[in-house]
Amino acid sequence: MSAILTLNAGSSSLKFAVYAPAPEPELNLSGLIENLGPLARMKLKGEDAREIGPADHAAAVRAILSTVEGHLGDRDVVGVGHRIVHGGKTFGDPVALTADVIAQLTALNPLAPLHQPHNLAAVAAAQAAFPEALQIGCFDTAFHRGHPFVNDAFALPRHLYDEGVRRYGFHGLSYDYVTGVVAQQRPDLARGRVVVCHLGNGASMCAVQGGRSIGSTMGFSALDGLPMGTRCGQLDPGVLLYLMARGMGAAQIEQMLYLESGLKGLSGISHDMRTLLASAAPEAAEAIDYYVFRIKRELGAMAAVMGGLDAVVFCGGIGENAAPIRARVIEGLGFLGLQLDAAANAVNATDIGIGPTEILVIRTDEERVIARAVARALG
Repeated sequence: MSAILTLNAGSSSLKFAVYAPAPEPELNLSGLIENLGPLARMKLKGEDAREIGPADHAAAVRAILSTVEGHLGDRDVVGVGHRIVHGGKTFGDPVALTADVIAQLTALNPLAPLHQPHNLAAVAAAQAAFPEALQIGCFDTAFHRGHPFVNDAFALPRHLYDEGVRRYGFHGLSYDYVTGVVAQQRPDLARGRVVVCHLGNGASMCAVQGGRSIGSTMGFSALDGLPMGTRCGQLDPGVLLYLMARGMGAAQIEQMLYLESGLKGLSGISHDMRTLLASAAPEAAEAIDYYVFRIKRELGAMAAVMGGLDAVVFCGGIGENAAPIRARVIEGLGFLGLQLDAAANAVNATDIGIGPTEILVIRTDEERVIARAVARALG
């Protein structure tokens, strides 16, 4: 008997799943450790969350491996699939994580400092725990490879583009899964113009035309585009020059942009949308206002890029569960054919639109995309 394990390290959580290998992997166990920090929680599917105390990414990996081993019984883990946020110019398709590949991916740490080191730390932990298993990396940037040049380039000296300073886009595993569901269930929409909104602690949007990514709000790093839980989103680079002139160093600026900005920075209260929605503080309301405004702005831009809009799809923790945010995003966008079914939206139904442009909620499953890649690699 054998099993596939998937590890998906985010900025504030670590998801995991165990599958039985098959042409279509069968899920046996899934869960996550969320709220990494002083009050981390573990939640297995079908069970209540339990506090596990202080935990960083390394401690979360150890807790997950201990939990998984307790559920394996006599089965052996023959393959481990990892979400790797940044593949750079080199990596697109899933790849076996050899020492040489890991060295190349480690060199990309500065491009995704909130994710890449944790992704690779999970690889090292899994290699130690399951030394005979095939370790496969799957890349968040892969879905966006092949963007048109105008969506890839910055207006900087051309040699920088050739060296890799370009828009990569992220959340590709989520977009891969969601577009696959659309293709299977709504082939008419899959041939059309769709904006997928991945809204969670990390947030981005993707313009998908004919099933292919042609634009993303995220760019060279996972900082760009929408405001996120603790990340700033789009920012005038002149702000950074101003802060540097005032004496802030690179490490201070990195700390601020990745960990002290976004919803947390604007509100001064929390990075968690649930907390902000429940708060009566005006700062919480202003942070939500800004978040919604930026989504609306990017949605209009992506519709323009594609020459129209046939559907909007919400996914991610906020996109799938925060009905008030979806309602506020769609409000006033009737000129794009978007109109919300309030009752369907309130219960997080799949189809929540009543206008000519469809509005869907699809629960993303990055772990399944990873498990499929491992199953293919195992043959």
